[in-house]
Order: sequence, then C-alpha cells, then structure tokens
Amino acid sequence: MSDLSADGALIAANIETVKQRMAAACARVGRAPESVTLLPVTKTVLAERLRAAYAAGGLRQCGENKVQEAREKAEALADLDLSWSVIGHLQTNKAKYVARFADAFQALDSLKLAEALERRLEVEGRTLDVFIQVNTSGEESKFGLEPSAAPAFAQALAPFERLKVRGLMTLAIFSAEEAAVRACFRRLCAVQAEIREATPGAQVDELSMGMSGDFEWAIEEGATLVRVGQAIFGPRPLPDEHYWPGLGSKREKETP
Repeated sequence: MSDLSADGALIAANIETVKQRMAAACARVGRAPESVTLLPVTKTVLAERLRAAYAAGGLRQCGENKVQEAREKAEALADLDLSWSVIGHLQTNKAKYVARFADAFQALDSLKLAEALERRLEVEGRTLDVFIQVNTSGEESKFGLEPSAAPAFAQALAPFERLKVRGLMTLAIFSAEEAAVRACFRRLCAVQAEIREATPGAQVDELSMGMSGDFEWAIEEGATLVRVGQAIFGPRPLPDEHYWPGLGSKREKETP
C-alpha cells in the first residue's frame, strides 16, 4: 500500500471514529445518530490527501474556510462526487466564486453579501444553501450577527430566491470551561426558536455548531451538523497565520 493510500485509509478510519463519538453523544440525550451530519473541515489539507480519503470510502463532503483554497481544491478534484461548503467569512467581491462551485455557505451575516450572492447565482443559474452566522459568544474577534438581530435578518432574506436558508451557524467561545461553551450552543438554539416564533414556517432546521474540541457537547445541546477537522486529518503543521497571513483583527481564532 502506498503512503497516500495508507493515509487515505487512516482518514477514513478517523471519520468512522468521529461518527462513533457522535452516535454516543446522540445516545446520551436520546437522539438518533442520523439526526446529526458530519462535515469534515479540510482547510490546509492537500488535495491528494482528500483524493486518497475519497478512494478509501470515507470522504464525501468538504468544508473550507477560505474561498480561494476551496476553489483550487474543487477544481483539482472535479472528477470526484464531493460536496463543498464554504464555512468562513466571505468578502462581497468574492461572492462570485462561491456562486460558481459551492453547495453551501455557512457564514451569511449581511444583506450586502446576500445581494451579491443572489446576483451571481442568477448569472450562474444556480441556488445555494446558506446558514445565518450568529455570534453567540459576544467576542469581537468573531463575525456573525448579534443574536437579537437574527430574526429580522432571517425575514429580510425571504425575497432572495437563489438563497436557500437551511439554518444557523455559530462558533462557541474558545474556552476550556464546558459551561461557557455550552451556553453558546444553547444561545443558538434560543435564536432558532425566536426566528420560528417571528416567522412561522421559517426553514431554519439546521444548527451548525461544534468543532473538534467540543462537537460532543454541541450534539448534546441540539447540533444537527458538526464541523470537524483536526480529529479527522490530524494537527496542522503550522498555525493558521502561516497559511493566511494578515487575516485582520477579526480573524476567527478557533480551529475546527
């Protein structure tokens, strides 16, 4: 077996291990394992490793923080049946790229960006699943809407025919304190309830929350999608600043 084949098999095995942990978390709170989806976060993972993981049967979805990296990998792996989600902050001038290839965008937090995506999707003749990003920790380093602003924002998205709102996304506080992390997840559940009350029939069924260090807590609090990177692909060789220098003061410091 080649080194890449062995690596692909290891990644596939790690995915199964994470799924087992997800199922155990579901069991602890009386949920069905199939009620939660795993999104492998593939940022900084080389395309050839992803190809090997696909061949091993473990990888079918990829989550990427940076649109340029996502585009390059999507093009390199275009022959594979992979679904691509962009999960990081997006500048308006890069909306055209997401509109061309992404299946989902999980960090929608402004009408200006929604308008840019809608225009480009119209040109491409595509639709896009979107998640509203909510800042549940109150940290200035994070993007996302204030929880109180989310219901009105969800209502404002109704006219956008190309954007298919699927749910909400958040990043919990970067803390070892379980109570503080869980509070962020509970806050997102509360926002979901507020949106449903303000707009009966609103399609916000999905809750994207939880990463490598806290996805089990997130599942216990109601997550329907968890974003897991390092628990699947191993630690990144260098900090995020190496891969994306100059990300600015609002760089998301957490690592899926």
